[in-house]
Amino acid sequence: MILEAKNILYSYKSKRDKNVLNNVSATFEESTFYAIVGSSGSGKTTFLSLLAGLDNPVSGSILYSGEDIRKKGLNYHRRHNVSLVFQNYNLIDYLTTEENVKLGGTKNAEDLLQKVSIPREDWKRNVLQLSGGQQQRVAIARALASEAKVLLADEPTGNLDEDTAREIIELIKKTAHELGKCVIVVTHSKQLAEEADVVLAINQGILHEQECLKENLLEKF
Repeated sequence: MILEAKNILYSYKSKRDKNVLNNVSATFEESTFYAIVGSSGSGKTTFLSLLAGLDNPVSGSILYSGEDIRKKGLNYHRRHNVSLVFQNYNLIDYLTTEENVKLGGTKNAEDLLQKVSIPREDWKRNVLQLSGGQQQRVAIARALASEAKVLLADEPTGNLDEDTAREIIELIKKTAHELGKCVIVVTHSKQLAEEADVVLAINQGILHEQECLKENLLEKF
């Protein structure tokens, strides 16, 4: 187990009487691809933000390798333990493809760009000259430049066409199964969720984690 959510309670400051997450617990392993599904407003992106150390729960804790992430600080957790991929890519628009990847960490940017199938002729181009699918590949390469063992992704295929989304899904699967990362993805995409090893469904603040019932969870989703 690399990451654990333990008895998480979360409510928005303006709505203290309504819990977005209610006593949520889950464990996450390396080399495993997790998909978190749920309706809009169900709390799945909030849960991902807590796993990333972008916010604190009202009560409960997030543990990394058995240690509460607050012990070393949320900044430390974000810098060393997790890497992030966003729906809108969050690339630096005035930098090249290669420069964006180098921002992610110390791993060789050229090797990573090859892994995510970005042609060599695009490495020195401004990142905005790339297609949406290519930009998402660069965002994933940037996340892989980090030594972090956990990759968190928020709707990574949300802005992509079906064919490109399928390519990104395969890349996410390889990140878990071949590179040994713990990959946790929030998604509305049934196509993406069906490819996950484990599907977690959040409904009315409650998390359902039942790998053997993945098909049933997807039917509800």
